Parts: sequence; C-alpha cells; structure tokens
Amino acid sequence: MLSVEKSGQLLPFIGQELEPSLWIEVTEAMILAFAEVTRERHWIHTDAARVRAETPFKGLVAHGFLTLSLMTSLAGQCVEIRGARRILNYGLDRVRFTDIVTAGDRLRMRLTLESVEPGERGTRLKWRCTLESEGRPRPALVADFIWAVEET
Repeated sequence: MLSVEKSGQLLPFIGQELEPSLWIEVTEAMILAFAEVTRERHWIHTDAARVRAETPFKGLVAHGFLTLSLMTSLAGQCVEIRGARRILNYGLDRVRFTDIVTAGDRLRMRLTLESVEPGERGTRLKWRCTLESEGRPRPALVADFIWAVEET
C-alpha cells in the first residue's frame, strides 16, 4: 500500500500503477443481500438453479453496481492519505462493466493515478480503476474514480 501524509505527495505517482488490493471473493450471500437492499431481484441475481440451467454462467450473476460498490474499500487497500480529514467519492467517469462476475469469482483492484488537482477546499484525485477478475483475460470493470480530499 502507498501511504502518504498529504495528497500533494502523490504528484510523483501520476501515471503509475499502485500495488493491487487483496483478492476478495464475491459470494452468493453478497449478491442476494445486494438484491434485497437495492430491490433489484431479477432471477439472474437470485435463482442460482435457473442461472445454471438457462445461461452459460456457473452461478448467480453479481449486479454491476455491486462490483462498482466494492471499489471504495478495495481502493483503500491500495492507497492511504494519513492527513485526510475526509475523502469523498466525488464521481465516476467512463464506467464500463467489461465482464460478468458470478458467485465464487475473486476480484482485486488495480489503481493508476491519473491526476492531482489542488483546489480551494482540498484536492481532487482521479484514479484509473481496473477491477480484475482472477484467471480471466478481461477485467470485470474499468472506471475513472474521482475523490475529493479534505486535509487537516
């Protein structure tokens, strides 16, 4: 993990990929819980037997937004800004769900720092995120993730 005191110390890392996060398994329980919380209960997310019978997939299909929601915690395994009072998810650009994620798949985050923009109220960081699927040629997700960092 890259650890810095202030966001300005990230400037030398623009264009560099950081050490990836640990692998996380997407479980059937996670997919079912996400379906309940979001009320998106399509059978590909809730009926494993039907998924195996009617699709080429081995189990429940994770919601794209479930994989997207994992980005914050996984990114936190890659970089730490110790002097940050608050880091807010400012937004996302160019989000693409590039491969299916099913129950049992393992994912990890790869981050590349794209830009550091100091401002009046803090610093805006843009990260190129790739959510890698273990053993698969295509990532599950790619996106530009923008943080607003307020420092002490």
